[in-house]
Amino acid sequence: MSEQVTLPPLREVVKKHGLSANKSLGQNFLFDSHLLSRIAAVPGSLDGERVFEVGPGPGGLTRALLQSGAIVTAVERDDRCLPALDELSAHFPGQLNVTAGDALKIDMAALFQEPFHILSNLPYNIGSALLVQWLSEDGWPPIWKSLTLMFQREVAERIVAEPGTNAYGRLSILAQWRCNAKIAMNVHRSAFTPPPKVTSAVVHLTPKDQPEGVQPKLLEQLTQRVFSQRRKMLRQSMKSMRGGLEALEAAKIDNQRRPETVSVGEFIRLARQLSS
Repeated sequence: MSEQVTLPPLREVVKKHGLSANKSLGQNFLFDSHLLSRIAAVPGSLDGERVFEVGPGPGGLTRALLQSGAIVTAVERDDRCLPALDELSAHFPGQLNVTAGDALKIDMAALFQEPFHILSNLPYNIGSALLVQWLSEDGWPPIWKSLTLMFQREVAERIVAEPGTNAYGRLSILAQWRCNAKIAMNVHRSAFTPPPKVTSAVVHLTPKDQPEGVQPKLLEQLTQRVFSQRRKMLRQSMKSMRGGLEALEAAKIDNQRRPETVSVGEFIRLARQLSS
C-alpha cells in the first residue's frame, strides 16, 4: 500500500479549479473520504493491482484507489478536471495515468496488457451502455478481473434481479450469464454534490465461466428483442426472428410465456438453439 500522503481537502481542490458537476456529463461528486475508501475496498486488496477508472472528475475515488496502492489508469472527458488530476498524479509518482477522452470509445486492450480491475463512480448517462459493452466482449474470460461500479439504485436492482420480478430484464441476463453479480452497498443521495434525485448503489461483478455454444452478440440481440415487448408472449416477439419459434420449441420453452418469467439458464438454452 502507498505511504499515507497528505492531500488538500477535495472541496478545496474543487474550489481552486472552479469545478462544478456538469449535468450533461452525468456528473455527481463524492467528497466523503470514508465512503470512497469503502468503495475502493469492495474488490479486496488493490495493493499493486492495476485499475481502470471512468470519469474520475476531481479525483475523489481516484484518491482512495491510489491510497490503497493501486496503479490507476483513468479516462476523463471533462477537460476542466485534468489540472486537478495532474496535481493528484504528482502526489503519487508512477501510480496515475490520465487519458482525456470518451470511455465509450476507449480501446482497453490498448491500455492494458495484463489483468486489471474496473472501479468507477460511473457517469449516470453512460453507465448502462458501458456495462453492456464490457459484458458483450467476444473473448471470455475478459482481461478485467472485476467490475465495481456505481449506478442509480434502480439500475443496480436490474443487474441483480431474479426472474419474475419487475426489475428483471435484459440487463439482468447480460450480467448474470457471464458474471456473479451482487449489490455491495447503497449510497444515499445526500452523499453527492449536487445530490441526485435518486439513491445510488455500488454493484460488484466477477466473471465466471461462459456457457458453451452461445454467441454474445446473438444473446444481446435476443434479449433486446423480447424485452422491448416484455408484455407480449414470446411467440409474438420471436416470430419475426429467423428460426425463433423453432428455437423456442427446441429449447422446451412455452411460447405463451412472457420474457420476465424466463430464467437466465433458459435464455442461454434459447440463444444456443439460435446460435446453432
